[in-house]
Amino acid sequence: MRLSRRRFIACAAALGVPSSALRAQTTLGPTPAMTAGPFYPEAFSLDPQANLVRGALMGGAVLLALEGRVLDRFGKPVAGARVELWQCDALGHYTHSRDSAATERDPNFAGYGWTRSAEDGRYAFATIRPVPYPGRTPHMHLAVKATKARPLITQVFVEGAAQNQRDYLYTSMTQAQRAQVTARLESADAGQRATFDLVLA
Repeated sequence: MRLSRRRFIACAAALGVPSSALRAQTTLGPTPAMTAGPFYPEAFSLDPQANLVRGALMGGAVLLALEGRVLDRFGKPVAGARVELWQCDALGHYTHSRDSAATERDPNFAGYGWTRSAEDGRYAFATIRPVPYPGRTPHMHLAVKATKARPLITQVFVEGAAQNQRDYLYTSMTQAQRAQVTARLESADAGQRATFDLVLA
């Protein structure tokens, strides 16, 4: 019979299992960290902005509801964490002055935003399915800043994307690390949805 986490902890305590061993059984691996890249947003809004879609989108963009939880290494939710998201539009352009084709970007896609995690650690963004551009597989950037935890910058990759196996960053990770940063996209009423939990060190 498979034990729930709560029952496992209760049984272990009753058997006198040392707390250090119990923590080892319940510790989560932190989400792999990556660099911010050259297109980290230059000016976030002062107020949270979790909806990156402003109007009719270009380039055959597919709407994506991205949601998940911010957790510590023991699986406890982290409330009040600042979660930032940035990615290119469906034309492959970032909302950034260093993007050489920035004037050609989709004006109805903000390109970046941020939100706060709720009491249960949950966060959510309304964005688009990431697309490939020369040299990179489809991906989104996420950053998390919370008290009592190291800041995290990572990327979200798309399960089954053909370009994954040619992406230098994706292929540089171990299989276990790739599993932690790869999201499965599923059909939703208005497009697609994906769940991606963020585990802080």
